[in-house]
Amino acid sequence: MLPYVQLMIIRPITLEEKERFNAVAAHPLQSWEWGEFRQATGQSLERLGIFGDNGALEQALSVTFHKIPVLGGTAGYMPKGPRPTPEMLHALSEVGRRQGCVFIKLEPNVQAPVEAEQPFADLEEMLSNNSAQPGRSLFTRYTFVKDLSADEETMLAGFKSKTRYNIRLAERKGVEVVEDTTQAGLEEYIRLLEETTARQGFYAHGSDYFRTMWKVLCESGMLRILKATYEGKTLSAWILFLFNGVGYYPYGASSREHREVMANNLMMWEALKLAKREGCTSFDMWGSLGPNPDSNHKWYGFHKFKEGYDVELVQSLPTHDLVINSPIYSLFTLGDSLRWKWLRFRVAIGK
Repeated sequence: MLPYVQLMIIRPITLEEKERFNAVAAHPLQSWEWGEFRQATGQSLERLGIFGDNGALEQALSVTFHKIPVLGGTAGYMPKGPRPTPEMLHALSEVGRRQGCVFIKLEPNVQAPVEAEQPFADLEEMLSNNSAQPGRSLFTRYTFVKDLSADEETMLAGFKSKTRYNIRLAERKGVEVVEDTTQAGLEEYIRLLEETTARQGFYAHGSDYFRTMWKVLCESGMLRILKATYEGKTLSAWILFLFNGVGYYPYGASSREHREVMANNLMMWEALKLAKREGCTSFDMWGSLGPNPDSNHKWYGFHKFKEGYDVELVQSLPTHDLVINSPIYSLFTLGDSLRWKWLRFRVAIGK
């Protein structure tokens, strides 16, 4: 008797398969709606489905393609996709060649506890054997994840004492957190974001990016906007994602006014409760500094803020670039390295 061989079919996904696609997508950045949003911002997109031998769609993935200046060609990007396999990498290489791709950046949604030693060794070896090599990360490698399975009272009791104190202080002071997933709520977020970026000096997407995102995603129920108000003023506004049983906190903005009322502490608590009410079993806080963070790092306070909510620190499979055109990729990585050195130099000299 011949041994059983599992058959696998990888092919493009059609619009009629949208619901099936979303049901198995690994992350909101792999959802059908996010692909529509990225196309609305001018990016080329391809969606693939991986089907088992019973015809069931088992995995879904989206790749966007971005033009490379000077050198020509494109760079593919697959953020938070499924666990890679040799068959998947072969299919992606074929798509990449059709798109004139130099490489496809892979940042899979594959996580392990931070305490685990070399949890991705076998996977990294497989990637190396299939033309993928470590690449520059766009996503942070570490994040905090909050388990939402306990009741609210138990969750609150597990927070750090300072976090619980700040939540109760915000409540006593009269801070109110409400959902406002409307155009007006989005404009309030944009206003606060412009204030936040001017104050803290970090890069953020422009207002058109968020207006397009809201327009495409708002009816899906995946995107939610929370705002915290105090004495008639909005002090903080957050954009959340809820997708396939997981809540996410990707975007936040706040005012410098009335920081003493601890609005953001109450905001996070209300975000966790909202996700739980909507059926989520965990909440991804979209990044951290990782283990043993530097207390002098500019994001250390934000890291400690998230840490107060009794969260688990997890690590992701490191970023890999699936190389399709090796000569051009070598030139690209050299140019990219020089560019980042120049940018760091400009920051160091205060330019």
